[in-house]
Amino acid sequence: MPIFPPSPWKEFLQDLDAVVTEHCKLPCFGGFAVTLEYGISRLTSDIDVLDVAPPRMVAVLMKEGGKGFPLAIKHKVYLDIVSIANAPYDYESRLRPMYPGAFQNIHLMVMDPFDLALSKLKRDSDKDFQDVLQLAEKIPFDLYLFEKRYREELRDSTTGKPEDNDRTFYRWKEAILEDRRAKK
Repeated sequence: MPIFPPSPWKEFLQDLDAVVTEHCKLPCFGGFAVTLEYGISRLTSDIDVLDVAPPRMVAVLMKEGGKGFPLAIKHKVYLDIVSIANAPYDYESRLRPMYPGAFQNIHLMVMDPFDLALSKLKRDSDKDFQDVLQLAEKIPFDLYLFEKRYREELRDSTTGKPEDNDRTFYRWKEAILEDRRAKK
């Protein structure tokens, strides 16, 4: 028997699944992923998704479940296809199913915690920074792997100057280390 996400996500996704006409993969990486997959405690009202497959389903998904559209209004949560994020190069190979078998056509996938954290690097909002700190504590992060993934799969392929991204990454890494020292 499949496991479903809690309400209102379950009902929202069931209704969205009913209007989707073919299988589609939704890689999740925002607040929905950090709270429901990784157990980070914070509020969110959207499902952040990157690179919907097949791309032709984006219009259907957004017309029904996007912010301000019928299912979003009905359930007070919505789907957000995010185009700003830069994910590590090989993130798709590490996606894992969320709620396998729960829906007929919608297949929620979750980024691994390192990819999820790195996808937040470019935007670097306070909320993103807090998510990364909490993920690093909860998992706990192997900082060698975190930095390796950043250097090999993100640094040279993300937008902006690599030096700016380096500053953000190393500020995050130092904050994680400081947090660990404070909790000893």
